Amino acid sequence: MICMAMPLAAFPQKGGKTALSMQQQGMVNVHTCDSTIQVELMYAKADNFTGAVLYEDLLDAYLHPKAAKALAKAQKHLRQKRPDLSLKIYDAARPMSIQQKMWDKVKGTKKNIYVSNPANGGGLHNYGMAVDITLCKLNGDTIPMGTVIDFLGKLAHIDNEAMLVKQKKVSQEAINNRKLLREAMTFAGFKPLRTEWWHFNLCTRAEARRSYKVIK
Repeated sequence: MICMAMPLAAFPQKGGKTALSMQQQGMVNVHTCDSTIQVELMYAKADNFTGAVLYEDLLDAYLHPKAAKALAKAQKHLRQKRPDLSLKIYDAARPMSIQQKMWDKVKGTKKNIYVSNPANGGGLHNYGMAVDITLCKLNGDTIPMGTVIDFLGKLAHIDNEAMLVKQKKVSQEAINNRKLLREAMTFAGFKPLRTEWWHFNLCTRAEARRSYKVIK
């Protein structure tokens, strides 16, 4: 599978300076690998944990080509098992300038443990090697996952899900859906994050800093 950087004119209704900048830095639009993957970037609207619009001119999901190809592999695997479902991206490659805006919103608060500090090199979103993602029906409607995406708290953790069900804090249906998401993503090489059921990394931070460039 080949994922190619597309001319910005290929997506005139969604293009902007941020998309062009990421293309110039080697990122690819996920839809050049698989157009069936659904996208609804949560930081393109104020309905996220920061309460602010961070992507003022970006509605498409970009990733490093390796991550985009892996995500297409995950989508194919999911659709073979569940043709009624699709992956849905809420965040993908994130320029460091946006990371700084996000950090500025949480520094000095209890939420700062959930955001990578740009001063420390940022996180894997800033290399195009991480994605925030969920499952949805083919019409775009999301299915139960126990919490909304971007929920900062123990109900979003994946290391004690059986207890969450036992305590009736999260439904078994939601946990089964999380497991289906993890199965598809890990099949393609992604690794889950303990504290966020929706977050997946394709490599470690050490590998990213050694082999890839930060998105400016």
